[in-house]
Amino acid sequence: MFVIVTYDVNAKRDPKVMKTLRKYLTHEQRSVFEGLITPGRLKHLKEELKRIVDVSEGCINIYSLETLRYSQKESIGKQVYHGNIL
Repeated sequence: MFVIVTYDVNAKRDPKVMKTLRKYLTHEQRSVFEGLITPGRLKHLKEELKRIVDVSEGCINIYSLETLRYSQKESIGKQVYHGNIL
């Protein structure tokens, strides 16, 4: 499946969330990751994130697409964060 993960967390938790997400997905923008992932790995990712994030101070959104058949990605403008932090 293909997932898009966005997050807005406490600044002290941000590096931990980013490091965890990088193990599973591609860093697209400041707080956005995306990529193909198996259901099992997605489950592990969610478990790791739940241990890191204080839900009273931030949130993580996970959008899952079973297929990319009818999807399309369009980017307008310079890709500042495409896999690497500049």
